[in-house]
Amino acid sequence: MNDYSSFLPFAHLLADAAGRVILRAFEAGLTIEDKADTTPVTQADREAEEAMRGLITQHFPDHAILGEEGGHTKTISRYTWVLDPIDGTRAFIAGRKEWGTLIALCDAGVPVLGLLNQPASGERWAGVEGEPTLYNGEPCRSRACATLAAAEFSTTSAAYFTPEQAKQVVALAQSVGRTVKDGDGYAYGLLARGARDIVLDAGLKPYDILALVPIVNGAGGSLTRWDGEPITLHTHDGTALAVGDADLLNAINLC
Repeated sequence: MNDYSSFLPFAHLLADAAGRVILRAFEAGLTIEDKADTTPVTQADREAEEAMRGLITQHFPDHAILGEEGGHTKTISRYTWVLDPIDGTRAFIAGRKEWGTLIALCDAGVPVLGLLNQPASGERWAGVEGEPTLYNGEPCRSRACATLAAAEFSTTSAAYFTPEQAKQVVALAQSVGRTVKDGDGYAYGLLARGARDIVLDAGLKPYDILALVPIVNGAGGSLTRWDGEPITLHTHDGTALAVGDADLLNAINLC
């Protein structure tokens, strides 16, 4: 049996290192650029990822790394660290709290450890395959919600949906009790601690979602692709559907 929890202290070390870099920038002002895909990036994104990459290279030189800013190392390895230094950069730039650092460890492409850290609000989620998710060091659970009419639903941005996907999302939004805009990875953390019921996104990259899989699943929820298949480093299709109560899956049809 694999003891993936043995990597958790190191994941916390990565989050601490990134958090120190990010908080300095958050409090002092930002230099903002647009990447080739028109999404914003700050110097804090780059420096935080560099700090994490440096630690991984030092402690686990045989592990591969995939980061939003630095790309993928060419190392062939069983383990891959997947990093998003600031997931939710637009919220970060605006001074809101719906952002965080995402850190995943994949074993043969399967996310087995995930950490979501929001250093400005002092919130941290940690999930390890087969273990309860921790929120600020204490076990957390998603909440019971068996019907769409009682559910709170959110998605990051309609801009990432294809026209057909947008129709499906609109239909879902019209069926739920309440909809909330924005959220990025932070919304999945809210679901894991029982503050949201459905989170749905498309147009995602691996570093946007892999860390959240162990967090949601370990809290009693479910996080898969829209078609119900697992999200892995090699099989993700850019879609994500998270529910806090598995009974909701019977009422959601996105295929």
